[in-house]
Amino acid sequence: MEPAWRQQGRGRGRSQEAQVERSRPLQRERERPGTATGRGVRTKTGSTPEPPHGLAVQSKFEEIRKSNQAAAQRLVESHFSSSSDDEDDNSIDDGDHKEGKRGKILASAFTTYTDQTGGDATGLQRTGQYVSDLFQSGALTCLICIASVKRTQAVWSCSSCFSLFHLPCIQKWAKDSVFLVSSVTDEDFGQKQHPWPCPKCRAEYPPSATPNRYTCYCGKLQDPPADPWLVPHSCGSICQKELKPACGHTCLLLCHPGPCPPCPKMVSVSCLCGKAQPLPRRCSNKAWSCQQPCGKLLLCKQHKCSQPCHTECAPCPRVSVQKCVCGREKAERPCASPRWTCQQVCGAPLSCGNHTCEEVCCDGDCPPCPRSISRTCPCGKTKSSLPCTEEVQPCGDTCDRRLACLKHTCSMRCHRGSCETCRQEVEKECRCGRYRKQMPCHKEYLCDSKCPKTRNCQRHQCRRKCCPGNCPPCDQSCGRTLGCRNHKCPSVCHQGSCYPCPESVEVRCTCGSTVLVVPCGRERTTKPPRCKEACRCPPSCHHPTREAHRCHPGTCPPCKQPCLLPLPSCSHTCPQPCHDVVLVKSQQVHLAGPWEQPSEPAFVKKALPCPPCQVPLPTACFGEHEVSPVPCHRQGRFSCKRPCGRPLTCGNHSCSRECHLVNSNPCEVCEEGCSKPRPSGCPHSCPRPCHPGACPPCSQMIRQRCHCKISLLYVECTKLTAADEQTKEALSSCNNQCPKELSCGHRCKQVCHPGVCEETCQQKVKLRCPCKRIKKEVLCSLSPQFAVECDDICREQQKKVSQLKEAEQRAAQEEEQRKLQEELEAFEKRQQRGGRRNKKRGRREEVDDERSKAARWWRWCAAFVLVPLGGALLSAATYYYLQESA
Repeated sequence: MEPAWRQQGRGRGRSQEAQVERSRPLQRERERPGTATGRGVRTKTGSTPEPPHGLAVQSKFEEIRKSNQAAAQRLVESHFSSSSDDEDDNSIDDGDHKEGKRGKILASAFTTYTDQTGGDATGLQRTGQYVSDLFQSGALTCLICIASVKRTQAVWSCSSCFSLFHLPCIQKWAKDSVFLVSSVTDEDFGQKQHPWPCPKCRAEYPPSATPNRYTCYCGKLQDPPADPWLVPHSCGSICQKELKPACGHTCLLLCHPGPCPPCPKMVSVSCLCGKAQPLPRRCSNKAWSCQQPCGKLLLCKQHKCSQPCHTECAPCPRVSVQKCVCGREKAERPCASPRWTCQQVCGAPLSCGNHTCEEVCCDGDCPPCPRSISRTCPCGKTKSSLPCTEEVQPCGDTCDRRLACLKHTCSMRCHRGSCETCRQEVEKECRCGRYRKQMPCHKEYLCDSKCPKTRNCQRHQCRRKCCPGNCPPCDQSCGRTLGCRNHKCPSVCHQGSCYPCPESVEVRCTCGSTVLVVPCGRERTTKPPRCKEACRCPPSCHHPTREAHRCHPGTCPPCKQPCLLPLPSCSHTCPQPCHDVVLVKSQQVHLAGPWEQPSEPAFVKKALPCPPCQVPLPTACFGEHEVSPVPCHRQGRFSCKRPCGRPLTCGNHSCSRECHLVNSNPCEVCEEGCSKPRPSGCPHSCPRPCHPGACPPCSQMIRQRCHCKISLLYVECTKLTAADEQTKEALSSCNNQCPKELSCGHRCKQVCHPGVCEETCQQKVKLRCPCKRIKKEVLCSLSPQFAVECDDICREQQKKVSQLKEAEQRAAQEEEQRKLQEELEAFEKRQQRGGRRNKKRGRREEVDDERSKAARWWRWCAAFVLVPLGGALLSAATYYYLQESA
């Protein structure tokens, strides 16, 4: 694989002149017969054409050269590569054209914003810079891990500063930040929802806003695919975000990084004061002034606003004579603040007539006398209603008011003024809780022990005397080396990782004409930027000039021009790429033991000799099967690797050895078995070795199933293959009755046979009439065609049976009617007797009722059960008798 600066461009940034110039030498070489069409191969006039790569036999030199070149190329690509992960153009002019085209594309995307003046364009410039940096590899850097942001990596964008970070990096940052804030105090650890800041702008986000999925810039598409025709990490659709400040319109650009530009739409708006006619204005700069005087009445109600057209009038700037609140004094005051107070005491007599008002410059009625309300003694235990001219005397009781310690009460008598300091001796515990001591209650006890706990930075001790446990935050400087390894953290000592280094460093190309600004710490891993200048290093091979390429870091790539030096053993020239300076792996020293570590392979620059001539010469093979080109350095007949093909002595086979000379190496002797075709149907092979003439008949036995698949039969192979179809069917039959069942349910009567059984069943079956009295025997196959009908005797019997059933039903109905009539008569008799019945009569009637119920039940059984049962038995006896008589 060639380095990025050697590969051809993809065609989008090439100019037509460069493509034409590259196509001309290829066309000239295609016109020459037998000329190789490889890229970069140039041959002199009259030189022998190079053979195709697939037909040439690779020599030892070619193998060594390719292995060394591949190993050297891997080393070069790992240490010295281009500043871009994409393919670079091969021409300097192509790069200029590409950069110009990129600028035109960005300019055309912002046409709707730049074709009209007026409005704030800072957001537009920031958006353009973000888009430009995205397309320039290495320009965008994650400030957390100080690594480049690739187009295929999941990212998160800050909504305040629009900086891009790797999604796993920002998730770890948010988690660590919340943990750091929560661990400052133990009582609220993990209980409060602490926000986490953006690593760059320190904008705070709630814990619920921690990103957990990768979305595009506008947030419409999750996990946007990497499309080379779109902005990286973009969904390619219209942004449609609400513009700021909110104007009701949405962003018209495609999904983009950075802030949305100002609104470019045109709206018809009036001036700020609303006097002028509406004019079309850009929505982002729609506020305009007609420059006419405002003329609105100000809040002072005396003057009018003289400022030009504006939205809200400012306070009145004039000065006028204003009275104070009480109206005693006058002074010149600004009209914007007319209310003011003087420093005179009111002095008006109160309603009690004994005292005057002590308030300063009061307005309206004075408050009532504060001494006319109900008052208490100094300790507050007794209340009294005295005139305002008399003072309330102490009550003489103990004061009992709480002292400043809030634990003891005042032991003095009721007195005016504040109570004395508490001097009672109590046992006090120091602030840290280690020691106790007897001392006055009003004094605080502090011991001399120093706190050994670490502060919130987890690095320094508290060392405060008698610390109660709430150690103050650490006030020392952090001083730890930042991730850039160049500066130290200037913040106050803290826990967790430090913020990224805010400094920037310039990375220059080899010639120093191109500069790339990267965050501090990235200069060691950032590849030098692309440079449009041409490389001016002199050639290191026998060619007068190098191939044109851009300025690059490290050593120049190996020369790819054809060698074209004359070969020593023939008149051809060397068509291989230049091999004057080739990186060859040096010999590795054998390790003395497992304690020694193998070092990296060392490469040395070495000039390799020209390889043997590979020009093809037409030569015939040993067996004269073909004429193929043979490299010039290996002239002479060769083996074409095909089978010899000469007939052997057996007359059936040919020589299978590789193409050879018959005189010095005769053909082989046939040792194969007989491969002549056998008769149709014989699966066995001939047991004799390869022989002339016909093969003997096959005497092996063939095992096969009979037609019914029950028995195994053994038949001689010769008989089976020589028999006709009828004989084969006879040989495949076991001569037993067929076990298959017909559709009627009877077994097939034929002997074991192939195919489907015949449906002509010859077994006899019995057919009966509908009343089952008459029966006949017929063949099973003919039974669907016959039907047995009832005769006159059957119909007479059915008629008698039906008459008997009707008579039984009539008798049962008459019996039921009789029962109902008896019950009705008994009920009427009971109604006619009326009055109270004696117990004996009632009991007798109940017994009669029970007996009548039992008699009715037996009659019901006889009518509905015994009678039908007897009729059924009689019918069965009659049917049996008629059957026997028939």
